[in-house]
Amino acid sequence: MLQLRIAQGSRSRRALGRTLLAAALLTAVTAVPAVAAAPQAQQASKTPQTRQAPATAPAAHGNTGAPAYQQVAHFYGAYIDAVSAEGGGELAASLRKFYLTPQLRSRLDAWERRNHADGVLRAQNVPLALRVTPGDSAAGHTWSTVRLTWSRGEHPTYSYLTVRSDLATGRISDIGD
Repeated sequence: MLQLRIAQGSRSRRALGRTLLAAALLTAVTAVPAVAAAPQAQQASKTPQTRQAPATAPAAHGNTGAPAYQQVAHFYGAYIDAVSAEGGGELAASLRKFYLTPQLRSRLDAWERRNHADGVLRAQNVPLALRVTPGDSAAGHTWSTVRLTWSRGEHPTYSYLTVRSDLATGRISDIGD
């Protein structure tokens, strides 16, 4: 179980740090295919008679060795920081593109038009904290439970989301209440 609490005083500093980390991750993922292909291109130019077709670049969303619920926690932590940061809309969109399947992004767009709220968070506000708990796996998918904390104090308010991830790609393929 992963849990993230956002302290009031350090919220902007953490948001900035996580936003920078997410931006660096997205930059690194887009640079990997170019770097992987570069040595092959240099070698091919030295020996034109034995040119080979370039190898395919590794999948950006392949199995990273981390449990799927950790990927969900990374996404939700970075996404919450992005939507709460001033001007973080572009980063939030990039995070959605990186972590969510195209089909889910399409369904979220439709949900957001109908409900006038953020489909990832299923709310109009930004939560104060989150906790991700792993669930069952079957048929190439795994499920995680995301608990979003909306208030502090003796009796905090929570909402729960069920998040499905595809084991083959590591991408989030469904978010439900």
